[in-house]
Amino acid sequence: MEGIITQAFQAQPHAKRLNLFERYLTLWVGLGMVGGVLLGQWAPAAVQELRSLEFGEGSHVNAPIAVLIWLMIIPMMMKVDLPSLRNVGRRPQGLLITLFVNWVVKPLSMAFVAWLFFRVLFAAWIVPSEADQYIAGSIILAAAPCTAMVFVWSHLTDGDPAYTLVQVSINDLIMLVLFAPLVGVLVAGASALSVPFPVLFYSVIAFIVIPLLLGTVIRQWLIAQRGRIWFEQSLLPRFAPLTMTALLTTLVLIFAFQADNIIDKTWHVALIAIPILIQVYFNASLAYGLMKWRKVPHSVAAPGALIGASNFFELAVATAIALFGPESGAALATVVGVLVEVPVMLSVCSVCNRTRHWFPAEEPA
Repeated sequence: MEGIITQAFQAQPHAKRLNLFERYLTLWVGLGMVGGVLLGQWAPAAVQELRSLEFGEGSHVNAPIAVLIWLMIIPMMMKVDLPSLRNVGRRPQGLLITLFVNWVVKPLSMAFVAWLFFRVLFAAWIVPSEADQYIAGSIILAAAPCTAMVFVWSHLTDGDPAYTLVQVSINDLIMLVLFAPLVGVLVAGASALSVPFPVLFYSVIAFIVIPLLLGTVIRQWLIAQRGRIWFEQSLLPRFAPLTMTALLTTLVLIFAFQADNIIDKTWHVALIAIPILIQVYFNASLAYGLMKWRKVPHSVAAPGALIGASNFFELAVATAIALFGPESGAALATVVGVLVEVPVMLSVCSVCNRTRHWFPAEEPA
């Protein structure tokens, strides 16, 4: 991982740095997983008490985890600049490629790859009921395009920040409409599980609609009070430690809830990572290749490839928990997505930086 980070930095004209949480996110995630498993083994009574705190009996929405996820998502939604959508027509080719990969190729390819690996290639190690859970978690992960960390990845490749913002804003709005039906149809088609659409609908309301509305209102009010420069350069960076702390605490709780399951199935974590890695690199390569074919400028092509590769793992974790419970295999699959996110995305950044000469030299207007 250190070598990938060094390459990503050296390949750019100006050194750009992740903060401590972002640079070593994979390490923190790994420690959170280990800490959660140890907590589940050493304090089972306390963990059971936390697990029982739900928003309504049988809802699968764990109250502590829901609060933590809101702490993660709302600051991210505050970055979404809805007025930027008026610039959508400035560079339509890059945007159309991004949307095609995100909403057509990515969910369909993940459904197929997950089915192939968990139902066929890994059938000797994973029973059908577990395979269904892992397929569902993988599909949920792929159906949620990245909305937050992609700003970091775009920054590391000299991506056009305004265009990245447009891509993210449009993805958030599309998620309001397509996320629930995509997840429901693909999970039912690729596994033996049936998705309760009311629960999925409520998940979209709780973890997309409400945070987006709150983030937009807070953003507009604070910018009106203190100005855009203060909001973007002073306030938003202060949320990074809170967001990462909430993420890591969420992972500790999830792995505490799954402690017994994980100890018995440590091998499954490695198996789950394989199809996720294949699917991520496939979509990043496809988006980047299409951008090159259409002669899209590098400052647009690199963020497009990165958005195609990364996931809104906070939403994915929340949805998997709401649908199947925090101790489910689906929740575990989404958490594995978090584990592989940083090293994978840094490697994609490195490739984008080293292939800058593939693209037109001129910057978009």
